[in-house]
Amino acid sequence: MSTLPELLQTALELAAAGVPVLPLRAGKAPFGNCTQCANNVCGGRPNMKSAGHCRCSGVCHAWAAATTDPDVLTSPAWTAAWRRAVCVAYHPGAARLTVVDLDDTAAVGWARETLPATRTVQTTRGEHWIYRGAMSSHNAVRPGVDIKSTMAYARWLGPGAGTMTALPDAVRALAMKEPPAVRPAPRSVSLPAHSGGGQCPHRTPVFLERGIAMAEQRITQARSAIHATVYRTFLAVLSTHGRCGCLTDTHIARLFTAAQSKGESPRHCMDAWNNASTTLGL
Repeated sequence: MSTLPELLQTALELAAAGVPVLPLRAGKAPFGNCTQCANNVCGGRPNMKSAGHCRCSGVCHAWAAATTDPDVLTSPAWTAAWRRAVCVAYHPGAARLTVVDLDDTAAVGWARETLPATRTVQTTRGEHWIYRGAMSSHNAVRPGVDIKSTMAYARWLGPGAGTMTALPDAVRALAMKEPPAVRPAPRSVSLPAHSGGGQCPHRTPVFLERGIAMAEQRITQARSAIHATVYRTFLAVLSTHGRCGCLTDTHIARLFTAAQSKGESPRHCMDAWNNASTTLGL
């Protein structure tokens, strides 16, 4: 009988303690979507038996793949991924935790002067400060500081040292400097209606569906310049359909979901959409 990969053993121990986990490949990146989930055709639907695992056998959807289900963790597809993985990650929000990711010594110094003491974990360049309680995740709330909780993953670097304390208002206040990072789907977006009364006067529904699918594919297949690709794709969609009222919340949610699968935050998605709308005068 073959021995379980060491990382999988660690993952199973965390899962047994109620911490949803997932494997990360080289570069601290999640594994890509399987063929069943490519271009988000599955819709990223959650599996209620876990923290957000898609209904497939693959290690998909980054943070949404995190699970506490040992049957999933030890399935053939996941075991193969663990053998290729370089580290274990976990979904803090699903474990009712928040990680303040301090990326350098300056950020660590700021935290020691500003935030209540809690459990700390050493990272390559800084520290993770872990609090009890979940909140929305936010990047770059100040220089060298990210907040990882819901809809995010953090590397497991050991249990850390110190006593974990409750999530303080000082950390929540950092997020108030930017819009709440809740998933924007579905969201009502106000766009001027054309004389078509909400019907696209120059394109068919099939053309619209094909255009949205192509936009999703353009984003998910991008290998670099993700921010620019997302903005240009949003601009192209809005330039064609932004004035005729045929875009629905579902269409917009699909575009935002594709962008988030490439690492874009909800805030960046909304900023790109608003900037594209402003550029077109919508």
